[in-house]
Amino acid sequence: MSARLDSPIKLPSGLEFPNRLVKAAMSETMAEDSDPGDKYIAAYNAWSSGGWGGLLTGNVEVSTVYREGNNTIALKPTISSATRDKWTRWAIAAQQNGTPTIVQVVHPGRQSPGGAGSRGFFEKSIAPSAIPLRLGNGILERLLSKIMFGTPRAMTLKEIEEVINQFVNTAKLCHESGFKGVELHGAHGYLLSQFMSSAMNTRTDAYGGTLEKRTKIVIDIIRGIRKAVPASFTIGLKLNSADVAGKENLEESLEQIGLIAREQIDFLEISGGTYENPRMAEGDEPKVSARTSKREAFFLDYAQSVRARYPNIILMVTGGFRTRTGMIEALESNSCDLIGLGRPAAAMPDFPKRLILNGQVKDEDAALPLTKIKGGWLIRHIPIKILGTGIDTMYYVDQIHQMAIGKTPQPPPKA
Repeated sequence: MSARLDSPIKLPSGLEFPNRLVKAAMSETMAEDSDPGDKYIAAYNAWSSGGWGGLLTGNVEVSTVYREGNNTIALKPTISSATRDKWTRWAIAAQQNGTPTIVQVVHPGRQSPGGAGSRGFFEKSIAPSAIPLRLGNGILERLLSKIMFGTPRAMTLKEIEEVINQFVNTAKLCHESGFKGVELHGAHGYLLSQFMSSAMNTRTDAYGGTLEKRTKIVIDIIRGIRKAVPASFTIGLKLNSADVAGKENLEESLEQIGLIAREQIDFLEISGGTYENPRMAEGDEPKVSARTSKREAFFLDYAQSVRARYPNIILMVTGGFRTRTGMIEALESNSCDLIGLGRPAAAMPDFPKRLILNGQVKDEDAALPLTKIKGGWLIRHIPIKILGTGIDTMYYVDQIHQMAIGKTPQPPPKA
Protein backbone atom coordinates (compact mmCIF):
# COMPACT_ATOMS: atom_id res chain seq x y z
CA MET A 1 0.00 0.00 0.00
CA SER A 2 1.31 3.45 -0.90
CA ALA A 3 2.49 5.45 2.10
CA ARG A 4 0.84 8.52 0.60
CA LEU A 5 -2.71 7.35 1.30
CA ASP A 6 -2.10 7.10 5.03
CA SER A 7 0.36 9.98 5.29
CA PRO A 8 -0.66 13.24 7.00
CA ILE A 9 -0.99 16.53 5.16
CA LYS A 10 -0.90 20.02 6.66
CA LEU A 11 -2.98 22.87 5.20
CA PRO A 12 -1.69 26.48 5.07
CA SER A 13 -3.91 27.25 8.09
CA GLY A 14 -1.88 24.74 10.10
CA LEU A 15 -4.70 22.19 10.24
CA GLU A 16 -3.39 18.65 9.72
CA PHE A 17 -5.34 15.75 8.22
CA PRO A 18 -3.91 12.42 9.49
CA ASN A 19 -4.49 10.77 6.10
CA ARG A 20 -5.66 11.63 2.58
CA LEU A 21 -9.23 10.28 2.70
CA VAL A 22 -11.96 12.86 3.31
CA LYS A 23 -15.65 12.16 3.76
CA ALA A 24 -17.20 14.44 1.17
CA ALA A 25 -20.31 16.54 1.71
CA MET A 26 -23.61 14.79 1.11
CA SER A 27 -27.25 15.74 1.53
CA GLU A 28 -28.32 14.86 5.09
CA THR A 29 -31.76 16.53 5.27
CA MET A 30 -32.58 15.70 8.89
CA ALA A 31 -32.35 19.03 10.72
CA GLU A 32 -34.69 19.91 13.58
CA ASP A 33 -36.00 23.46 13.17
CA SER A 34 -32.89 24.28 11.12
CA ASP A 35 -30.58 22.96 13.87
CA PRO A 36 -28.42 19.80 14.08
CA GLY A 37 -30.21 17.46 16.49
CA ASP A 38 -29.64 13.94 17.80
CA LYS A 39 -29.74 12.40 14.33
CA TYR A 40 -26.71 14.43 13.29
CA ILE A 41 -24.92 13.39 16.47
CA ALA A 42 -25.54 9.70 15.73
CA ALA A 43 -24.42 9.93 12.08
CA TYR A 44 -21.26 11.86 12.88
CA ASN A 45 -20.48 9.52 15.76
CA ALA A 46 -20.26 6.77 13.15
CA TRP A 47 -18.10 8.75 10.73
CA SER A 48 -15.80 10.03 13.47
CA SER A 49 -14.66 6.49 14.25
CA GLY A 50 -14.28 5.43 10.60
CA GLY A 51 -10.61 6.26 10.15
CA TRP A 52 -11.14 9.35 7.97
CA GLY A 53 -8.48 11.99 7.51
CA GLY A 54 -11.19 14.64 7.64
CA LEU A 55 -14.94 15.11 7.45
CA LEU A 56 -16.85 17.60 5.32
CA THR A 57 -20.41 18.17 6.49
CA GLY A 58 -23.41 18.41 4.21
CA ASN A 59 -24.82 21.77 3.20
CA VAL A 60 -25.34 24.35 5.93
CA GLU A 61 -27.44 27.13 4.43
CA VAL A 62 -26.59 30.73 5.25
CA SER A 63 -30.17 31.97 4.90
CA THR A 64 -33.52 30.81 6.29
CA VAL A 65 -35.38 32.85 3.66
CA TYR A 66 -33.87 31.32 0.51
CA ARG A 67 -33.22 27.63 1.03
CA GLU A 68 -32.68 24.47 -0.92
CA GLY A 69 -34.97 22.59 1.47
CA ASN A 70 -36.65 23.01 4.83
CA ASN A 71 -34.96 20.03 6.48
CA THR A 72 -31.38 21.27 6.12
CA ILE A 73 -29.32 23.08 8.75
CA ALA A 74 -29.51 26.84 8.29
CA LEU A 75 -28.23 29.95 10.05
CA LYS A 76 -31.09 31.60 11.89
CA PRO A 77 -31.30 35.41 12.06
CA THR A 78 -30.98 35.17 15.85
CA ILE A 79 -28.85 32.41 17.37
CA SER A 80 -30.19 31.16 20.70
CA SER A 81 -28.17 29.44 23.40
CA ALA A 82 -30.06 26.22 22.59
CA THR A 83 -28.91 26.42 18.96
CA ARG A 84 -25.32 27.05 20.05
CA ASP A 85 -25.44 24.03 22.33
CA LYS A 86 -26.64 21.82 19.47
CA TRP A 87 -23.88 23.07 17.18
CA THR A 88 -21.26 22.45 19.86
CA ARG A 89 -22.52 18.89 20.45
CA TRP A 90 -22.36 18.29 16.71
CA ALA A 91 -18.76 19.54 16.50
CA ILE A 92 -17.72 17.41 19.47
CA ALA A 93 -19.35 14.27 18.04
CA ALA A 94 -17.69 14.71 14.65
CA GLN A 95 -14.22 15.32 16.11
CA GLN A 96 -14.22 13.13 19.20
CA ASN A 97 -11.65 10.76 17.69
CA GLY A 98 -9.37 13.49 16.40
CA THR A 99 -10.95 13.75 12.95
CA PRO A 100 -10.92 17.43 11.87
CA THR A 101 -14.31 18.51 10.53
CA ILE A 102 -15.07 21.32 8.10
CA VAL A 103 -18.56 22.72 7.49
CA GLN A 104 -19.76 23.22 3.93
CA VAL A 105 -21.68 26.50 3.68
CA VAL A 106 -24.00 27.41 0.82
CA HIS A 107 -26.64 29.71 -0.59
CA PRO A 108 -28.83 28.09 -3.26
CA GLY A 109 -29.57 31.23 -5.26
CA ARG A 110 -31.89 30.33 -8.13
CA GLN A 111 -31.85 26.68 -7.02
CA SER A 112 -34.22 27.49 -4.17
CA PRO A 113 -37.55 25.90 -5.11
CA GLY A 114 -40.92 27.42 -4.31
CA GLY A 115 -42.00 26.61 -0.76
CA ALA A 116 -38.43 26.33 0.56
CA GLY A 117 -37.45 28.84 3.21
CA SER A 118 -39.55 31.48 4.89
CA ARG A 119 -40.37 33.43 1.74
CA GLY A 120 -43.81 33.15 0.20
CA PHE A 121 -44.50 30.32 -2.24
CA PHE A 122 -44.84 32.72 -5.18
CA GLU A 123 -41.97 34.99 -4.10
CA LYS A 124 -39.07 34.71 -6.51
CA SER A 125 -35.70 33.26 -5.60
CA ILE A 126 -32.64 35.47 -6.01
CA ALA A 127 -29.65 35.16 -8.32
CA PRO A 128 -26.96 37.32 -9.92
CA SER A 129 -29.22 37.75 -12.95
CA ALA A 130 -32.81 36.92 -13.86
CA ILE A 131 -31.89 33.77 -15.79
CA PRO A 132 -34.17 30.78 -15.13
CA LEU A 133 -33.01 27.30 -14.24
CA ARG A 134 -33.53 24.68 -16.95
CA LEU A 135 -33.66 21.05 -15.87
CA GLY A 136 -33.57 19.93 -19.49
CA ASN A 137 -34.84 20.68 -22.98
CA GLY A 138 -37.86 18.37 -22.99
CA ILE A 139 -41.41 19.67 -22.58
CA LEU A 140 -41.85 18.05 -19.15
CA GLU A 141 -38.43 19.23 -18.01
CA ARG A 142 -39.17 22.82 -19.01
CA LEU A 143 -42.56 22.66 -17.29
CA LEU A 144 -41.05 21.22 -14.10
CA SER A 145 -38.38 23.96 -14.12
CA LYS A 146 -41.04 26.65 -14.37
CA ILE A 147 -43.26 25.18 -11.66
CA MET A 148 -40.50 24.37 -9.16
CA PHE A 149 -38.12 27.29 -9.65
CA GLY A 150 -39.58 29.91 -11.95
CA THR A 151 -37.40 32.85 -12.95
CA PRO A 152 -35.21 34.33 -10.20
CA ARG A 153 -34.94 38.01 -9.38
CA ALA A 154 -31.60 39.76 -9.93
CA MET A 155 -30.07 40.68 -6.58
CA THR A 156 -29.55 44.27 -5.50
CA LEU A 157 -26.18 45.40 -4.19
CA LYS A 158 -27.69 45.56 -0.71
CA GLU A 159 -28.79 41.92 -0.99
CA ILE A 160 -25.31 40.89 -2.14
CA GLU A 161 -23.84 42.62 0.92
CA GLU A 162 -26.38 40.81 3.11
CA VAL A 163 -25.43 37.42 1.64
CA ILE A 164 -21.73 38.14 2.20
CA ASN A 165 -22.49 38.90 5.84
CA GLN A 166 -24.53 35.70 6.13
CA PHE A 167 -21.56 33.62 4.95
CA VAL A 168 -19.29 35.43 7.43
CA ASN A 169 -21.73 34.97 10.32
CA THR A 170 -22.11 31.27 9.53
CA ALA A 171 -18.33 30.86 9.57
CA LYS A 172 -18.18 32.63 12.95
CA LEU A 173 -20.74 30.19 14.37
CA CYS A 174 -18.75 27.26 12.99
CA HIS A 175 -15.60 28.55 14.66
CA GLU A 176 -17.31 29.29 17.97
CA SER A 177 -18.84 25.79 17.96
CA GLY A 178 -15.44 24.11 17.61
CA PHE A 179 -15.33 23.17 13.93
CA LYS A 180 -11.96 23.52 12.22
CA GLY A 181 -13.08 25.43 9.15
CA VAL A 182 -15.61 26.06 6.41
CA GLU A 183 -15.82 25.18 2.74
CA LEU A 184 -17.54 27.72 0.52
CA HIS A 185 -19.75 25.87 -1.96
CA GLY A 186 -18.96 27.40 -5.34
CA ALA A 187 -20.06 24.37 -7.36
CA HIS A 188 -23.18 22.40 -8.37
CA GLY A 189 -24.98 25.49 -9.63
CA TYR A 190 -25.40 27.20 -6.23
CA LEU A 191 -25.22 30.98 -5.77
CA LEU A 192 -21.43 31.44 -5.74
CA SER A 193 -21.15 29.27 -8.82
CA GLN A 194 -23.87 31.37 -10.45
CA PHE A 195 -21.91 34.56 -9.80
CA MET A 196 -18.68 33.11 -11.20
CA SER A 197 -20.31 31.83 -14.40
CA SER A 198 -20.57 34.11 -17.44
CA ALA A 199 -23.61 32.10 -18.53
CA MET A 200 -25.51 32.83 -15.30
CA ASN A 201 -24.13 36.26 -14.44
CA THR A 202 -24.84 39.06 -16.94
CA ARG A 203 -24.51 41.92 -14.45
CA THR A 204 -22.66 45.10 -15.41
CA ASP A 205 -21.97 46.46 -11.92
CA ALA A 206 -19.26 45.67 -9.35
CA TYR A 207 -20.24 41.97 -9.35
CA GLY A 208 -20.40 41.22 -13.06
CA GLY A 209 -19.22 42.15 -16.52
CA THR A 210 -15.62 40.94 -16.21
CA LEU A 211 -13.95 37.81 -14.93
CA GLU A 212 -12.60 39.71 -11.93
CA LYS A 213 -15.98 41.19 -11.01
CA ARG A 214 -17.74 37.81 -11.28
CA THR A 215 -15.23 36.48 -8.75
CA LYS A 216 -15.60 39.44 -6.39
CA ILE A 217 -18.34 37.97 -4.17
CA VAL A 218 -16.18 34.94 -3.32
CA ILE A 219 -13.19 37.16 -2.52
CA ASP A 220 -15.35 39.48 -0.40
CA ILE A 221 -16.64 36.50 1.59
CA ILE A 222 -13.14 35.10 2.17
CA ARG A 223 -11.85 38.50 3.31
CA GLY A 224 -14.84 38.93 5.61
CA ILE A 225 -14.28 35.53 7.20
CA ARG A 226 -10.55 36.19 7.64
CA LYS A 227 -11.39 39.32 9.61
CA ALA A 228 -13.88 37.47 11.82
CA VAL A 229 -11.93 34.33 12.79
CA PRO A 230 -8.31 33.39 13.62
CA ALA A 231 -5.82 32.58 10.86
CA SER A 232 -5.83 28.96 12.07
CA PHE A 233 -9.44 28.59 10.92
CA THR A 234 -9.47 26.77 7.56
CA ILE A 235 -11.24 28.15 4.49
CA GLY A 236 -11.73 25.88 1.50
CA LEU A 237 -13.64 26.29 -1.76
CA LYS A 238 -15.50 23.77 -3.89
CA LEU A 239 -15.43 24.47 -7.63
CA ASN A 240 -17.16 22.94 -10.60
CA SER A 241 -15.42 21.15 -13.45
CA ALA A 242 -18.74 21.16 -15.35
CA ASP A 243 -18.45 24.91 -15.94
CA VAL A 244 -15.21 24.72 -17.91
CA ALA A 245 -15.99 22.86 -21.12
CA GLY A 246 -13.76 24.24 -23.86
CA LYS A 247 -10.39 25.99 -23.76
CA GLU A 248 -11.83 29.49 -23.31
CA ASN A 249 -13.91 28.55 -20.26
CA LEU A 250 -11.01 26.56 -18.83
CA GLU A 251 -8.71 29.56 -19.09
CA GLU A 252 -11.30 31.81 -17.42
CA SER A 253 -11.75 29.29 -14.62
CA LEU A 254 -8.01 29.03 -14.05
CA GLU A 255 -7.73 32.81 -13.88
CA GLN A 256 -10.53 32.93 -11.32
CA ILE A 257 -8.72 30.32 -9.23
CA GLY A 258 -5.62 32.49 -9.36
CA LEU A 259 -7.54 35.48 -7.99
CA ILE A 260 -9.01 33.38 -5.19
CA ALA A 261 -5.68 31.69 -4.38
CA ARG A 262 -4.24 35.08 -3.39
CA GLU A 263 -6.77 35.23 -0.54
CA GLN A 264 -5.12 32.56 1.64
CA ILE A 265 -7.36 29.72 0.49
CA ASP A 266 -6.40 26.52 2.31
CA PHE A 267 -7.66 23.91 -0.15
CA LEU A 268 -9.64 23.62 -3.35
CA GLU A 269 -12.11 20.79 -3.94
CA ILE A 270 -12.88 19.82 -7.53
CA SER A 271 -16.32 18.37 -8.13
CA GLY A 272 -18.85 18.83 -10.90
CA GLY A 273 -22.45 19.04 -11.96
CA THR A 274 -25.52 21.19 -11.46
CA TYR A 275 -29.26 20.59 -11.37
CA GLU A 276 -29.13 21.22 -15.12
CA ASN A 277 -26.28 18.74 -15.61
CA PRO A 278 -26.00 16.43 -12.57
CA ARG A 279 -22.47 15.14 -13.20
CA MET A 280 -21.67 15.06 -9.46
CA ALA A 281 -23.83 11.95 -9.23
CA GLU A 282 -23.21 10.36 -12.61
CA GLY A 283 -19.79 11.51 -13.78
CA ASP A 284 -18.86 11.25 -17.43
CA GLU A 285 -18.40 8.22 -19.57
CA PRO A 286 -14.94 6.91 -18.61
CA LYS A 287 -12.20 7.49 -21.14
CA VAL A 288 -10.31 4.55 -22.51
CA SER A 289 -7.19 4.42 -20.37
CA ALA A 290 -4.95 1.84 -18.82
CA ARG A 291 -4.85 3.86 -15.61
CA THR A 292 -7.42 2.98 -12.99
CA SER A 293 -7.63 6.58 -11.75
CA LYS A 294 -8.61 7.82 -15.23
CA ARG A 295 -11.41 5.28 -15.50
CA GLU A 296 -12.53 5.83 -11.94
CA ALA A 297 -12.35 9.50 -10.92
CA PHE A 298 -14.89 11.77 -12.63
CA PHE A 299 -13.06 15.10 -12.55
CA LEU A 300 -9.30 14.40 -12.65
CA ASP A 301 -8.70 16.13 -16.00
CA TYR A 302 -9.77 19.50 -14.64
CA ALA A 303 -7.77 18.94 -11.45
CA GLN A 304 -4.67 18.24 -13.53
CA SER A 305 -5.13 21.56 -15.37
CA VAL A 306 -5.38 23.37 -12.04
CA ARG A 307 -2.30 21.56 -10.73
CA ALA A 308 -0.26 22.50 -13.78
CA ARG A 309 -1.07 26.20 -13.32
CA TYR A 310 -1.03 26.34 -9.50
CA PRO A 311 1.23 23.56 -8.18
CA ASN A 312 1.11 24.78 -4.57
CA ILE A 313 -2.67 24.70 -4.08
CA ILE A 314 -3.84 21.71 -2.03
CA LEU A 315 -6.32 19.90 -4.24
CA MET A 316 -9.10 17.51 -3.32
CA VAL A 317 -10.97 15.60 -6.03
CA THR A 318 -14.41 14.18 -5.27
CA GLY A 319 -16.46 11.89 -7.47
CA GLY A 320 -16.13 8.30 -8.60
CA PHE A 321 -13.30 6.89 -6.50
CA ARG A 322 -14.11 3.33 -5.46
CA THR A 323 -10.80 1.44 -5.21
CA ARG A 324 -7.53 1.77 -3.31
CA THR A 325 -5.66 1.35 -6.59
CA GLY A 326 -7.47 4.28 -8.21
CA MET A 327 -6.83 6.50 -5.20
CA ILE A 328 -3.13 5.64 -5.08
CA GLU A 329 -2.72 6.36 -8.80
CA ALA A 330 -4.44 9.73 -8.45
CA LEU A 331 -2.10 10.74 -5.63
CA GLU A 332 1.04 9.35 -7.21
CA SER A 333 0.29 11.13 -10.50
CA ASN A 334 0.19 14.38 -8.46
CA SER A 335 -3.33 15.08 -9.76
CA CYS A 336 -4.59 15.73 -6.23
CA ASP A 337 -3.58 15.71 -2.57
CA LEU A 338 -6.86 14.58 -1.01
CA ILE A 339 -9.46 12.02 -2.07
CA GLY A 340 -13.09 13.01 -1.49
CA LEU A 341 -15.49 10.10 -0.94
CA GLY A 342 -19.24 10.60 -0.75
CA ARG A 343 -21.34 7.55 -1.53
CA PRO A 344 -18.80 5.06 -0.16
CA ALA A 345 -18.97 7.00 3.14
CA ALA A 346 -22.76 6.72 3.21
CA ALA A 347 -22.77 3.01 2.40
CA MET A 348 -19.81 2.16 4.67
CA PRO A 349 -18.98 4.83 7.29
CA ASP A 350 -15.73 3.04 8.26
CA PHE A 351 -14.62 2.65 4.63
CA PRO A 352 -11.03 3.89 5.30
CA LYS A 353 -10.47 1.77 8.40
CA ARG A 354 -12.21 -1.34 7.11
CA LEU A 355 -10.83 -1.44 3.56
CA ILE A 356 -8.63 1.31 2.14
CA LEU A 357 -6.15 1.82 4.99
CA ASN A 358 -6.34 -1.74 6.27
CA GLY A 359 -2.98 -3.35 5.45
CA GLN A 360 -4.47 -6.82 5.83
CA VAL A 361 -6.78 -6.22 2.85
CA LYS A 362 -5.20 -6.90 -0.55
CA ASP A 363 -5.35 -4.20 -3.22
CA GLU A 364 -7.76 -6.19 -5.36
CA ASP A 365 -10.15 -6.47 -2.42
CA ALA A 366 -9.85 -2.86 -1.24
CA ALA A 367 -12.80 -1.64 -3.27
CA LEU A 368 -16.47 -0.78 -2.89
CA PRO A 369 -18.27 -1.04 -6.25
CA LEU A 370 -21.67 0.65 -6.06
CA THR A 371 -24.52 -0.38 -8.32
CA LYS A 372 -26.63 2.47 -9.68
CA ILE A 373 -30.21 2.56 -8.40
CA LYS A 374 -32.43 3.03 -11.45
CA GLY A 375 -35.90 3.13 -9.91
CA GLY A 376 -39.02 1.47 -11.25
CA TRP A 377 -40.37 1.25 -14.78
CA LEU A 378 -42.27 4.52 -14.56
CA ILE A 379 -39.26 6.55 -13.39
CA ARG A 380 -37.07 5.04 -16.11
CA HIS A 381 -39.57 6.07 -18.79
CA ILE A 382 -40.40 9.59 -17.65
CA PRO A 383 -38.25 11.89 -19.84
CA ILE A 384 -36.90 13.96 -16.93
CA LYS A 385 -33.24 13.16 -16.37
CA ILE A 386 -33.01 14.59 -12.86
CA LEU A 387 -35.65 12.14 -11.59
CA GLY A 388 -33.45 9.15 -12.37
CA THR A 389 -30.45 10.83 -10.78
CA GLY A 390 -32.58 11.73 -7.76
CA ILE A 391 -33.64 8.12 -7.16
CA ASP A 392 -30.02 7.04 -7.01
CA THR A 393 -29.07 9.94 -4.74
CA MET A 394 -31.95 9.30 -2.37
CA TYR A 395 -30.72 5.77 -1.74
CA TYR A 396 -27.56 7.17 -0.12
CA VAL A 397 -29.50 9.85 1.77
CA ASP A 398 -31.54 7.00 3.23
CA GLN A 399 -28.35 5.21 4.31
CA ILE A 400 -27.33 8.33 6.23
CA HIS A 401 -30.78 8.33 7.83
CA GLN A 402 -30.22 4.71 8.84
CA MET A 403 -26.99 5.73 10.55
CA ALA A 404 -28.90 8.50 12.32
CA ILE A 405 -31.17 6.00 14.04
CA GLY A 406 -28.42 3.59 15.00
CA LYS A 407 -28.79 1.14 12.13
CA THR A 408 -26.04 -0.13 9.82
CA PRO A 409 -26.08 1.35 6.30
CA GLN A 410 -25.67 -0.96 3.32
CA PRO A 411 -24.30 -0.67 -0.22
CA PRO A 412 -27.00 -1.01 -2.90
CA PRO A 413 -27.87 -4.58 -3.91
CA LYS A 414 -25.90 -5.90 -6.85
CA ALA A 415 -27.73 -5.89 -10.16
